[in-house]
Amino acid sequence: METRRLVLGPFNRVEGDLEVQLDVADGQVEEARVNAPMFRGFELMLAGREPMDALTIVPRICGICSVSQSVAAARALADACGVVMPPNGVLATKLMLACENLADHLTHFYLFFMPDFTGKAYHGRAWQATAQQRFAALAGSATGGGLHSRAALAARARWFELIGTLGGKWPHTGAILPGGSARAIEAAERVRLLARVREMRAFLEQTLFGTPLEDVAALDSLAALQRWRARAAGSDLALFLDIADDTGLAQLGAGPGRYLSYGAYPEADGGHAFARGVWDATTQQVSPLDTTAITEDARHAWYAEDASAAALHPMAGSTQPQAEKPGAYSWNKAPRLAGQVLETGAIARQLADGQPLIRAAVLAHGGCVSTRVLARLLELARIVPLMEQWLRALQPHAPFHEPHRFPDSGQGIGLTEAARGALGHWLRIEKGRLSHYQIVAPTSWNFSPRDAKGTPGALESALVGAPLDSTPDNPGNTSVAVQHIVRSFDPCMVCTVH
Repeated sequence: METRRLVLGPFNRVEGDLEVQLDVADGQVEEARVNAPMFRGFELMLAGREPMDALTIVPRICGICSVSQSVAAARALADACGVVMPPNGVLATKLMLACENLADHLTHFYLFFMPDFTGKAYHGRAWQATAQQRFAALAGSATGGGLHSRAALAARARWFELIGTLGGKWPHTGAILPGGSARAIEAAERVRLLARVREMRAFLEQTLFGTPLEDVAALDSLAALQRWRARAAGSDLALFLDIADDTGLAQLGAGPGRYLSYGAYPEADGGHAFARGVWDATTQQVSPLDTTAITEDARHAWYAEDASAAALHPMAGSTQPQAEKPGAYSWNKAPRLAGQVLETGAIARQLADGQPLIRAAVLAHGGCVSTRVLARLLELARIVPLMEQWLRALQPHAPFHEPHRFPDSGQGIGLTEAARGALGHWLRIEKGRLSHYQIVAPTSWNFSPRDAKGTPGALESALVGAPLDSTPDNPGNTSVAVQHIVRSFDPCMVCTVH
């Protein structure tokens, strides 16, 4: 069978530029190469600057996960100078990060992922009229379709008033600091913040889930999910499950089977609301995270390599462009943990944390399109009650920030969980200035190119076997299956190429 090469891109409804090269034979993908085709150079911009400049510059890497970048930078700076946030600072930072992550999950489901099921590829399916009514692209009259997408946008707009109070503005808030938050919250403001959280709870319970959030968060098996589905048949999650079953989303986009979480939302006892670790589908065990085993391989990226051509830890790596490099095909390096490909994101957080439904779904179907989306939605049900707890725990008259001083020389690591997964910043300070800065973003992990051994990244391997359609409505063979797989990872390419 003759092998054809297709180049798909740019993709719509993803953050940033993305190109995917597919080798296709016998109607399916044989090999894939994922290209982040844009270089931005933020790491180079930071060298030689005052350490605190990082908190102004790195949020500009991205307009949709800028709080995550701020948090990672603040934690790296705090590590370098040894400052410890007071409890209020920890709570305020968690609230801002959770607010952004929830908004990203909501946007992904209603505006990025579900509209693909309203097009010609699924014409005549029993559920499509309902999908069009709820998720069609936001055009035309308010009664022409996309009613739930419109409601989600309105809820999201109100939701961001949380960050307006907690951080002054979004995106690119300046309130997040190494020693906590620059924005103290008064008692009356806490009441208003709780009201906003309850508004989001109402939207999620009435529209997305159709039941209390606690009912969704407590689901512990596939059988329990099916019983819940019967009770919540009119909800958007139930509709997604119907669509997933009918379109075979559980058979698309199998991941590498190893999942990385840096741990989300630190607790006072040193733990996390969602645990840190690496979950392996083969052993069904969580192993401790060894950050010293993280490397970035630049063999197939347009960057100069170390003289030894070895994969380097981020504290030793560099970002020197080499645009004409032979064999390279992406501006993204290839992150690895102890040489292995990992997947990150909400699915990784829930697996590392031991959430029983997501573990059961992954054991039954693998890390696939349907389980990635299900993990994001379940995470929504878990985040809102946590935010209510954190708001009640704020002490309005206690400190939100601890002053700090940077050493003349030092280094720091800042790890956090963005909506899309594990985000890390590594920095060094010399003579009072930043001398080194490296960032490994979640999409760097998921959309990595091949490494020096030729091992494909998570998305590259997930695309293998995807069917390609050839119909009069789809003459370019741009398979909806490929789109579903790509979108299930929720790429943020501008963070990837930072």
